[in-house]
Amino acid sequence: MVKYIVAVFFCLLTLPVLAQTQLKLPQPSPRANLTYTIGITEVTINYGAPGVKNREVWGKLVPYGQVWRAGANEATTITFSTNVFIAQEMIPAGTYSLYILPVDSANWTFILSKQKGLWGAEGYDPQLDQVRLSFGPQPAPFHETLQYSVKDISANGGRLTLNWADKQLVVPIRVETHKQTLNQIKDSLSSAAATDWSVYAQAVNYLLLQNADHELALQWVNKSISIEENFYNTWLKAKLLAQKNEYMEALELNKKAQKLGKKAKESYQAYADEIEDAAVLWKEKRFAVN
Repeated sequence: MVKYIVAVFFCLLTLPVLAQTQLKLPQPSPRANLTYTIGITEVTINYGAPGVKNREVWGKLVPYGQVWRAGANEATTITFSTNVFIAQEMIPAGTYSLYILPVDSANWTFILSKQKGLWGAEGYDPQLDQVRLSFGPQPAPFHETLQYSVKDISANGGRLTLNWADKQLVVPIRVETHKQTLNQIKDSLSSAAATDWSVYAQAVNYLLLQNADHELALQWVNKSISIEENFYNTWLKAKLLAQKNEYMEALELNKKAQKLGKKAKESYQAYADEIEDAAVLWKEKRFAVN
């Protein structure tokens, strides 16, 4: 009897250990987590990737007229780090469950839902949709495994693309990159150290590359110079004036930048050729403008 009790006690001790042991095994629909950057906006897609496995997908495995999880297992999710636009609809930054309603072979509805944590479409509530948009799928080369991607990325947009079996769905995403970047710059400037001239210079350089918001750029470059005048922020101001065809003033600042560069020879060398070549070019343009 004592041996029996001891044996039972030993089994009870070992059961929790066995229960905690989890083997890592191949999944039939492995999870994928992909992040793409459009401008300064990160788009992250998390989904289960099922295979066709010799099955008839559209209208059978994925029935027409029913909301589909647009993947496998847990609901597919998509996260936008900033506000985005899809077909003129503004989507606030955040994480959404992504569903698709294949109405028939030619008409699908793209759904972003504010519901989270669902197993597929179980418990899906259409009243919690953020947006519903109609898109038509296109014929495409065969994809055994469901695949999401963001293609044709530019500074202001990209195409969210779903490929599976013999169909492709493309959903255009648009972002207001310049507006978002300006807002982030302004936040950074408001919290910058009072002695940080370079953060204003970085902001000015961005606006120079965009050839936009010249008056704002002029305010920022003057602020940078007031903190610490050096060849670099003086050169930036010269370029700003040259963009506005104010070549006389730009040349004066160019000359000053070269003079200040002699005090910082090592860092100046990286810009010397550009600054000195600009002086020659601006002299020619000065006469053309006048």
